[in-house]
Amino acid sequence: MSEQKSLLLGRRDFLRTSAAASALSLAAPARLAFAQDAPINMQTWSAAVDTVQSHINAFEKETGLVVSYGNSPWAQYREGMVAKFVGGAPLDMMWVSDSWLPEWAEAGWISPVDEFESLMKYNDEAEQFCTDSMTYKGRQYGLTYYTDFMAFLYDEEKLTAAGFDAPPESWEELVQQSLVMKEKGISEYPMMLAMAQESWLIEFMASLVYSHGGRFTDENGDAIMHEDEAGAVEALQWVVDAVNKHGVISPACVETGELSGLKAFASGNHAFAMVAKYRLRMLNDPEQSQVAGNVKQAMMPKGPGGEHATVGWMRFHGMATQAAQDQQRAENTARLIEWFGGKANGEYKFQKLLFLDIGAGFGVKPLFDDPDVQAAYDAYGDVEIIQKQQALAKKKDVVTPWFGEWNETNGAAWQSAILGNSDVRAALKKSAAKWDELKASY
Repeated sequence: MSEQKSLLLGRRDFLRTSAAASALSLAAPARLAFAQDAPINMQTWSAAVDTVQSHINAFEKETGLVVSYGNSPWAQYREGMVAKFVGGAPLDMMWVSDSWLPEWAEAGWISPVDEFESLMKYNDEAEQFCTDSMTYKGRQYGLTYYTDFMAFLYDEEKLTAAGFDAPPESWEELVQQSLVMKEKGISEYPMMLAMAQESWLIEFMASLVYSHGGRFTDENGDAIMHEDEAGAVEALQWVVDAVNKHGVISPACVETGELSGLKAFASGNHAFAMVAKYRLRMLNDPEQSQVAGNVKQAMMPKGPGGEHATVGWMRFHGMATQAAQDQQRAENTARLIEWFGGKANGEYKFQKLLFLDIGAGFGVKPLFDDPDVQAAYDAYGDVEIIQKQQALAKKKDVVTPWFGEWNETNGAAWQSAILGNSDVRAALKKSAAKWDELKASY
């Protein structure tokens, strides 16, 4: 959604806030007293507020427990939560971005929930990348609130006009189809790729790398992005060639952000685009898109040694450490987490409500079989393709406490190669060196 992740704290800020949180935790025993009828303090960003409140009302009626609900705009949420953590404000359950997990866990602000069997039983029906994205150093920290993934979309009308009856299966085939479109005057730059230095950039890069069968880091968290067989070199070389050799992606891609690229695709300027899956709904809305009705989703093209993999992201319901320090408080909080992230009275009620209300993707596979969900998807997309692609989504393998600092260097390295100011291997060696430097310093 528009709820995309912020960069993590810089190293100095992270260490400073972590130290403050550690000092605060020393006073924790004084705060452990908990009354059975004390409210469960729940904090979220301001999304689907009426739906959230309605679900809270049902929880209170079902359990007899009371929930104190607060929310704030996404743009201010993370900073506000850090202030609450450090200041010792009462917190029990809150929404957490997967990008913040390492920071918040290291600071001791949130606690694992994997000791609650009532919560862990839902892992069997959750997408694996969702569970992976809630796991840090072998511990799971919550249940899914919403999820989505980077999708590959195409304009069926342009594809047909170019003489093709199916979208490209591979990145090589995409170039071939795009060259035909250029020759026929269908589109000057058939492929829309947004590579501006903004929060979305890592998703675009990760999709390219994963679909080329690669990773940025290995299982130990060490940089491999610069290695020829690791996928990133091949992925970046494809982008460089698509821009400079084939001319099927605009050189202005390094200045194109996700939103401006989306608008360009919606205006009919491109035949192919890589965008978040939830954008499909807007692109097939006649009131918002000039290509409505023509936009279809295909599996992510794959590189020579890759598969149709993509990157996924998610947000989850987490438990504050101060809640975990009291058994009764923790149990009540776990019940609320289950009510929102698991089943409420036998069904995945909240994730379904959120999808039907604002189109937010869900992370539990059984909902794909729900008739209401299928009918909603049928209005603008192919539920079978969506389900198949989501099953191949992977978590970002660069989400660490030092991600924010590394991300700027990495983005600049990719842009430098695209602009011809650096060769691909040199650019990625620079990115890898920065990663290893930051990892060692933490």
